[in-house]
Amino acid sequence: MKKLILIAITTFLSVVCSVSTLAHHSFAAAYNMENPISITGKIVNVRLTNPHSFFFLDVENEAGEIERWSFEAGTPSGMIRGGYSDKLIKTGDTVTINGFQARDSSTNGMLTLLVHEDGTEYGMFGPRER
Repeated sequence: MKKLILIAITTFLSVVCSVSTLAHHSFAAAYNMENPISITGKIVNVRLTNPHSFFFLDVENEAGEIERWSFEAGTPSGMIRGGYSDKLIKTGDTVTINGFQARDSSTNGMLTLLVHEDGTEYGMFGPRER
C-alpha cells in the first residue's frame, strides 16, 4: 500500500511540474520578430514581476489620441543584476522603446531596448555597456 501511495504522489508531482513548464511561451510565437518598432511615450508604470517585467506607457497616436502600450521585458532578477532599479525610470519620464509588436497588432510588444530621455540605454536586462 505504501508503494502505491508513493507512486501516486510521484506521478501527481511529475504532472504538476510538467504543466508549468509548458506554460512558457516563445517570443517568436507572440511577437512579430520580422517587423521592429520604435515607440516614444511617457511611463505610466513599471512592473517588476516574474516571470517577466512590463513597462507601460502612454503614447500619442497619429490621430492625437493617447494609447496605452505595454512592453514585456526580462526577468526582474536579470534586470536588477544588470544594474536596473525602480529608481532609474519614474512615472512621467519620456522614453523610446525599440522592440517588436505583438502578432495580433495590439498595443503590446517585447522590449529590446529602452532609451531614457537623458540618453541612457537599457536592454532587457538593465543598462547597456557602450
